[in-house]
Amino acid sequence: MPVAFSLWEVSESTRRVDLVSWDGPWDEDDPDANFKSDVALYAHVDPMETIRNLAAAMGLPEGAVAHYVLAKWASAGSGGLLELGPSMVHRLWAVVAEAEEDGTSEARLVAYEQLRQMISWLRLPLIEDGADSGY
Repeated sequence: MPVAFSLWEVSESTRRVDLVSWDGPWDEDDPDANFKSDVALYAHVDPMETIRNLAAAMGLPEGAVAHYVLAKWASAGSGGLLELGPSMVHRLWAVVAEAEEDGTSEARLVAYEQLRQMISWLRLPLIEDGADSGY
């Protein structure tokens, strides 16, 4: 017997979104150019092929799988913040901000090394006996 599971209420009304391909243009100095470039990169991929196949294999409605994919992707940033915690995000960002304030390639290389060491330290409990920690 199927079990209904809900962490919070989501309206049961049918929602619709048209999937459209978009490949620009955007301004060279657009602060969101990286994201827009990524959107354009996937403009000619049909995500519904994967959605249809996964839905059929799992015995789920296509819309339920599409909803899951969108919700999971859209909440990934918040999940990452919860995983790291606000203080660690600020500590990591401070390294980047300092290098950007200096504005030199040398400062960015120093920041890269500092970030590499910080992430290596965070990763240490996830790897067996620390042999591949980066230290």
